[in-house]
Amino acid sequence: MSEETQPKLPSQHEIEKEISKFLASRYGDRVKIIGLQAQTETAGIAGAERKQPPPADFSFDIKPQELADYLDEYVIRQDEAKAILATKICTHFNRVRHGIEHPEAARRTEGRIKNNVLLIGPTGVGKTYLIKLIARRLGVPFIKGDATKFSETGYVGGDVEDLVRDLAREAEGDLERAQYGIIYIDEIDKIASAPNRLGADVSRTGVQRALLKPMEETEVDLRVPHDPISQIEAIEHYRATGKRQRQVLNTRNILFIMSGAFNSLADIVKQRVQRQSMGFESEVATKRESSRFLKDVKAEDLIQFGFESEFIGRLPVLACLEELSRDDLYLILLNANNAVVVGKKLDFRSYAIHIQFEEEALREIARLAFLEGTGARGLVSVMERTLLPFEKHLPSTDIRFLVVTPAMVRDPRRELARLLEQTSPQDYFQERFQQLNQLERERLAAAILRGKGDYLRNHELIPTRTRLEMMAGQCQEEIMETGDVCDLFIELIHHVHGCEKEMSAKCGLGVTFSEEAIDRLLDLKPRRPETINQVCKKLTAIFEYGLELLEHKKGVDHVVIPAKGVDEPEEYINNLVKESFRL
Repeated sequence: MSEETQPKLPSQHEIEKEISKFLASRYGDRVKIIGLQAQTETAGIAGAERKQPPPADFSFDIKPQELADYLDEYVIRQDEAKAILATKICTHFNRVRHGIEHPEAARRTEGRIKNNVLLIGPTGVGKTYLIKLIARRLGVPFIKGDATKFSETGYVGGDVEDLVRDLAREAEGDLERAQYGIIYIDEIDKIASAPNRLGADVSRTGVQRALLKPMEETEVDLRVPHDPISQIEAIEHYRATGKRQRQVLNTRNILFIMSGAFNSLADIVKQRVQRQSMGFESEVATKRESSRFLKDVKAEDLIQFGFESEFIGRLPVLACLEELSRDDLYLILLNANNAVVVGKKLDFRSYAIHIQFEEEALREIARLAFLEGTGARGLVSVMERTLLPFEKHLPSTDIRFLVVTPAMVRDPRRELARLLEQTSPQDYFQERFQQLNQLERERLAAAILRGKGDYLRNHELIPTRTRLEMMAGQCQEEIMETGDVCDLFIELIHHVHGCEKEMSAKCGLGVTFSEEAIDRLLDLKPRRPETINQVCKKLTAIFEYGLELLEHKKGVDHVVIPAKGVDEPEEYINNLVKESFRL
């Protein structure tokens, strides 16, 4: 058939038009064709959008020491790792802020290497916990993934760029926030190349190669064919606007943090160190703990372990975490903010049961957890094994106080049977509970003063003994973290000062509360800003007329309301006016 007699092929536009007519006749206007022409046009628009500068309202002013102090409140030991993480992560975000505020300086640092971090340490030492704490304190979007779930782009398995898309979802679609997030990838040691392997290794070196661009800088398309949610969003947007919208997220300022146990890495470092040592030094080195060699790890060791040199080059910050001893596990349980003890208190509180732990019981839990060899994770296992029988049976009894003893840890079922045999099980632990509760309160007050004393003073809250005891009591009553309790009391003190200003404005003379009066206000239950505001409105209504009278008396321009003014406001203001006019 000649070219003249061949039917003319339709254009792309005509094909799309015919298919659109067919779909419209069958499904109405619910389905539309998004053609390549529309894609090209919107790609140009997306390109223009990508050239826009980062948001000017990005703010970050946390100092490394401030972040390190915050980590100290939650994490036992690991001082070197905490210092490295606090310093380099704060530097990363402060450089981002500085670059936004000074664009000319940002242009001079093109090609800079991000402070991406590699964490090395055995299981259960707190690697993930540290990064979650940092992300929470910084208030940035955070996403966690396991390296073993990914494969090289184009192969069956997870795509490493999915982590960037997950970060955007974690930021609830706010791409301005997402571009300053943290992506944490655990078990990174599992993608080291296998020795003596032939052929493509898409789940190991392939994943390393796939991570190279995101770790440095690339633009990730947030809407991809294998993601049905993003496709539905794209269709809905097209239906509403008639235009295809392409969304991309630049990874330039996203911080990548990798972690792994690296079980055989210490042997590699040990061999290198011993080759470089001679004579007596070599003999000493062979007797050292293998885990200590990780502190001397270098890039060449990680490359020998199975990582690409380009991959290691994008992880300039290295931090090693130490294995936890039995004493470390005990200190974790004593920490006011530890999730293990606090979690069990919350479990039992949901049944209106109050629980306390004898110190020897905590030592026994730490001893058994240490034998399990899983670090802090062992604490959870032992705690659950110990308290599960009590958690099952006590909610069906009248017992409302439980004290965990060493005997319970060693044989929980026998001790449960003994408890249930008591003639008055309700009162069995109550006295001992109160004693332990007081000891814990004193420990909490000391921890707040030690860790948050300066923070409280900087926010106009003097940490007196009375207030520290109130804060410690609030921690116990509401099972709150010490930092949250401090923030609550700071908020309350600001409402008290707001009440002073409002009362001064209404009455025409300066009004302040004495420190004792402030203590009365802080001790009001429930401890909420609304409670302070309600009482202050009541006090203002009672004081207003009397203070206006004092305003007209010569020489009176300021009144300090004592504790009695809060306890018995009417009697106080009446006596104050009488005494003032008697003079």
